[in-house]
Amino acid sequence: MIRVLLADDEAMVRAGVRAILTSGGEIDVVAEAGDGRAAVELVRAHRPDVALLDIRMPRLDGLAAAEEIARTAPGTAVAMLTTFSEQAYVARALGGGATGFLLKSGDPYELIAGVRAVAGGAAFLSPKVARYVIDGLGGAEGRLGREAAARARVAELSPREREVLGLVGAGLSNPEIAARLHLVEGTVKAYVSAVLDRLGVRNRVQAAIVAYEAGLVGS
Repeated sequence: MIRVLLADDEAMVRAGVRAILTSGGEIDVVAEAGDGRAAVELVRAHRPDVALLDIRMPRLDGLAAAEEIARTAPGTAVAMLTTFSEQAYVARALGGGATGFLLKSGDPYELIAGVRAVAGGAAFLSPKVARYVIDGLGGAEGRLGREAAARARVAELSPREREVLGLVGAGLSNPEIAARLHLVEGTVKAYVSAVLDRLGVRNRVQAAIVAYEAGLVGS
């Protein structure tokens, strides 16, 4: 069971998100908060697997709350849930320690998949957000250059490593990748570490962006 803290200043939104998350029987919303400060306090009290945070909240916004949770409760993964997909929000959220960024307008399955992914130690960007991140890093010429560079970097990987990178970009956790590729989880962990090292990236979020830029994940 994945234990989740849900923070949003609108009670109706919380009710809807809670209904989606708990529909499959694998996610339990253990606490709810209506502002960022309460979210931080409830994370400390409940130690959930995932803190799912709206961005615009009173007292302490979701971005600041994400940074504080990442700093003071490293065992809790942070994912942002918002209607806003502006580049500045995405960049600050990911820079502050969030490993997921989901849109309220997204598919319900995407919401569940995102929570499952970050709970398993993976990164998950809504496809729309991933496309926005890539497009927002520069103009069309810059984007084309990055995509070409990403394809060149990915070409240096083995076929299996490229396959693993594509699944990382799709938001799958190590156990899910192991099941998909019929490998043991330890082997997948070794592949992921090798991919991060060979790409020269620090974490799975950065690897996921390379995967998108290289065309390994559909948008």
